[in-house]
Amino acid sequence: MLRKGITESFGAAIHALGSSQLTDGVINRSKRMMLDTLGVGLLGTRTAVFNKALKYSQSFSADQRSSVWGRSNVTLPPHFAAFVNGIAVHSMDFDDTWHPATHPSGAVLPALLALAETMPSRPTGLDLLLAFNVGIEVQGRLMRFSREAYNIPERFHPPSVVGVMGSAAASAKLLGLSPAQCRHALAIAASSAGAPLANAATQTKPLHIGNAARRGLEAAQLAQIGLEGNQAVLDMCSGFGVYYKDYSPSAMAHSSSSAFKWILEEQDVAFKRIPAHLAMHWVVDASLAARRKLQSKEGSFDVSRISRVTLHVPPSKYINCPFPASEHQARHSFQFNAGSALLDDKVTVASYHPAQINRSALKELLSKVEVRTPEDNRPNFDHMYCEVEIETAQGLSCTARCNTFYGHWRKPLSQEDLLDKFQMNASSVLCTEGVEGLMHVVGNIEKITDCSALYSFLRHTSSCSEEELCDYAIRTS
Repeated sequence: MLRKGITESFGAAIHALGSSQLTDGVINRSKRMMLDTLGVGLLGTRTAVFNKALKYSQSFSADQRSSVWGRSNVTLPPHFAAFVNGIAVHSMDFDDTWHPATHPSGAVLPALLALAETMPSRPTGLDLLLAFNVGIEVQGRLMRFSREAYNIPERFHPPSVVGVMGSAAASAKLLGLSPAQCRHALAIAASSAGAPLANAATQTKPLHIGNAARRGLEAAQLAQIGLEGNQAVLDMCSGFGVYYKDYSPSAMAHSSSSAFKWILEEQDVAFKRIPAHLAMHWVVDASLAARRKLQSKEGSFDVSRISRVTLHVPPSKYINCPFPASEHQARHSFQFNAGSALLDDKVTVASYHPAQINRSALKELLSKVEVRTPEDNRPNFDHMYCEVEIETAQGLSCTARCNTFYGHWRKPLSQEDLLDKFQMNASSVLCTEGVEGLMHVVGNIEKITDCSALYSFLRHTSSCSEEELCDYAIRTS
């Protein structure tokens, strides 16, 4: 029999958590998450999937309007702003990843910024920071209700399940809902959760994040006006438990209790250096190391001399794509990312453009790639590894293994490299004032008295016109 009062404990904690309980470690980590999310979201506004979602969303009108990131004169109804900005964040699979597996920030930050912009009393930066961390915390706790959740997913995309709950919790916190209203917000959000992995490696996958942001925000707003759901939704196998075969929920400690500790304090997130599924980072690092070994042995590197490439990776069907035909498939292909690293000695944002994907030299190399899944290589982002073996027609063989890539929570990006990533991404859309303004506001978010500066800087576009950005996205889709 399931323990009683789990949903009740979550509602009470969401309501009661205060900014004084934010530790320095949580503040620093969550500010890094926020900045990275804004950067990848801005870059994502150059994609075809974002522009299609924006075109659709512009057919709706409402009295309240919220900003679209990277668009100086475009606003949308708040839940549609959360939707398109959430899509932008995940449009290139460039956003942060947590353990157990999910993308925590993209479901929460777009919802909070869209909501904050419409509130009669503008929230402070500390209000926003607290609500963000509440949304992250709820996701982290829900993922720990199942051992299954620790592994690379097999059935559904995790942000579509825990992300909508995090968005609801964060929005409820920013709105100042009562404990009962917070419980109802979670219950309402649970009925909008879930997305099948069949849509991974397609343009629909980014919608999972957009929908989570949008539906969580809507759930909190519906709870605010009195809509009710099952107040034990987290307690029941027929409630949130439907998503996990081994569901075992536990109550959330009261925020004033010494037993309460932020999960983010103990478990950092991974920040990606390339816009691809997290597992690709292992294969890229191992491939680059194997390439350097072969080059050292031969004195030069000639891809035409390669006769076979063997990848030792964990089993996962949806990231095993031998010959990707689109950027979204390429972002989920062990073979493509290994081949690109070997061919170019790097993998970048440009690596996923159609012209790069369709190169004859790359396709030739992909035909020589073999994937193996050793029994000891677990499908788990905390324990997996990637080993790459290159063999040449002349009989040479070089092997390299990556156990922890740079950017993983065990080997986090330096602050300098995180800022460089943000600047590179954001400057593709914003002018210098916008880029520097966002860095300043997020870096001092706990001291900002009015968080409206955030969405103001998000509209400081560069001299490149928004029409040109849209045309660029369509041309490269």
